[in-house]
Amino acid sequence: MSIRVVIIGQGLVSNHFVVGLERIKYEGLEPYGVPLARYKLPYGIEDIEVVASFDVDISKIGKTVYDVAMKELGETIRIPDSLKKINIYQGVHLGSLEGLPIKARGLEEEKGSVVKAIDELVSILASLRPDVVINAATTEKAKAFHKVEDLIAAIKTDNRSILDAGHVYAYALYRYAKDYGKKVAMVNVIPTPLARDIAIEKMYEEASSIILGDDGATGATPLTADILEHLAERGRKVLSIAQFNIGGNTDFLALTVPERNKMKEETKSSIVRDILGYNVPNYIKPTGYLEPLGDKKFVAMHIWWKTFNGLEDELVINLRINDSPALAGLLVDLVRIAKALLDKDVKGTVYPVNAFFMKDPGPFGSHNVARIIAYRNLIEYLKGKGILYE
Repeated sequence: MSIRVVIIGQGLVSNHFVVGLERIKYEGLEPYGVPLARYKLPYGIEDIEVVASFDVDISKIGKTVYDVAMKELGETIRIPDSLKKINIYQGVHLGSLEGLPIKARGLEEEKGSVVKAIDELVSILASLRPDVVINAATTEKAKAFHKVEDLIAAIKTDNRSILDAGHVYAYALYRYAKDYGKKVAMVNVIPTPLARDIAIEKMYEEASSIILGDDGATGATPLTADILEHLAERGRKVLSIAQFNIGGNTDFLALTVPERNKMKEETKSSIVRDILGYNVPNYIKPTGYLEPLGDKKFVAMHIWWKTFNGLEDELVINLRINDSPALAGLLVDLVRIAKALLDKDVKGTVYPVNAFFMKDPGPFGSHNVARIIAYRNLIEYLKGKGILYE
């Protein structure tokens, strides 16, 4: 009763996910950082089986996950030999690594068109038979289509000026689900609007499949959300918010490109009005790249508010957070939840799941809530579906 998982983007998040997963399964590593580890779900952590990965970095294509994980994590973490059987296939590029010091080549370049690249993806997916596909690629420039016909037209006309890799992967997985009568789930933990795209949600409903997203919520953003809820509940007037992150991994390097930074900024800053109910001057951004920091990012936060009798208070927080492992731990639950919901014939997107795990939760038009509230709502939702037990 395994869950077959395919990964898009074999970067640090994916490497921590597969390495940590195997260590939990076979070495007795405690599942710290997995929110629902203390609950019983229809699928245990040991049921997750990663069967393949896609990437466009030519130094990774054709290698095994073991090879890549050893290079990126091998100096600090023991890499399980079981990862030697997981191959990395060539994926779709569409400029997702453009501007970065990485040599990339995608299937659309190899095959000559986006249509042929999708056909190849569908063929590979048919051989892999995934239940869940995780999109953990580097942040890209992307926008929602909202109309199915517009997305299909962009694909058929090979309009690479408006297409992004995330939408092409989502469409390929939809095609696989339709062509092979296989219910699947896509978990999108990057800012590309997929669960927030009416077109993608509609296609996945049609295919009796699930799209979860968008942009996995770890680190400072969920903490900010909970602090704002605390202040709102006590009737305090927030005057300004500053929150920034500096890191040295590939994703922070990608965010030095303004268009990519804008994507991340939008998902981060959406929490303010959603939780407080009014606009507040704020600066909530991924603001910088500093290579020596590596994957352990630096976070600073300042929140200023007015309290009783007209006085003013402030909160200042500094953190150092292992960026990629924080998101990798969430993936353990997202995979299990997605498959369990598929078994219950849930389709489209699932707001109670997205509201807890994502920075900008789908469907389109949904609002952020404090994660402490979203967590309780998630538990009740999953219990109501009969897939979570104490």
